[in-house]
Amino acid sequence: MFVSKFLSESFAVAKTELKKLMRDPTELFSRAVQPFLWLAVFGQVLNRVRGIHSGHVDYLAFITPGILAQSVLFSAIFHGIAVIWERDLGVIHKLLVSPAYRASLVFGKAISAGFRGIVQAIVIFFITFFLGIDIAHGPVTILGVVICVLMGSAIFSTFSLIVACLVKTRERFMGVGQVLTMPMFFASNAIYPLKLMPEWLQAIARLNPLTYLVDALRGLLIGGGQGLYGLKEDLSILAVIFLALFTVAARLYPTLIR
Repeated sequence: MFVSKFLSESFAVAKTELKKLMRDPTELFSRAVQPFLWLAVFGQVLNRVRGIHSGHVDYLAFITPGILAQSVLFSAIFHGIAVIWERDLGVIHKLLVSPAYRASLVFGKAISAGFRGIVQAIVIFFITFFLGIDIAHGPVTILGVVICVLMGSAIFSTFSLIVACLVKTRERFMGVGQVLTMPMFFASNAIYPLKLMPEWLQAIARLNPLTYLVDALRGLLIGGGQGLYGLKEDLSILAVIFLALFTVAARLYPTLIR
């Protein structure tokens, strides 16, 4: 009974978010510009830097999983600002007086963030085809990428919701979001291997959930031993991170209106 009610409420929230996205898809198109710039412009330049060793894999193929993970991070991390808007419009108040589980409201937001992540993955697959970047495109690979993208989107959107519950205002959230996103991106293995980092930065990178998302995507899209930990290990770590963030977010969500 609990599981069916929880899932039905979560999917109802996700469906509502999807309708909002379909009515105004401009955000998706605008966010498609960033991965194109990274792969078509910055990646072409960095590909000529001899100090970045990507093994036997072309550097553009090496950073493609990192750029996909970056797109997931950037599209999901600002999900919390929409929650603050809903609070200001009185939507959150109506949801909290409903008989819906608080956890299902948070889980529905996490699912909805996955829609944006999947669109980003589709865009990057098109970019790689256009640029001739050699990555895997098999059905098993695509399924694995979808699972990873959904997991990453859920993690970063839930983390974003926690930040929104703590700072409570759009201005503070934008400031905190800017402070968090770039360090998370550069303190990961997205655009260079961990072995190039100093030891202290490697230690930070191993605490960064983006590192495990990139590692899982790199193992799927490139293979050939490019993954550090293995897909099962990466997904297990990401699942534990999500459960921890989800538990915190479910407890903090009602405090957003206080």
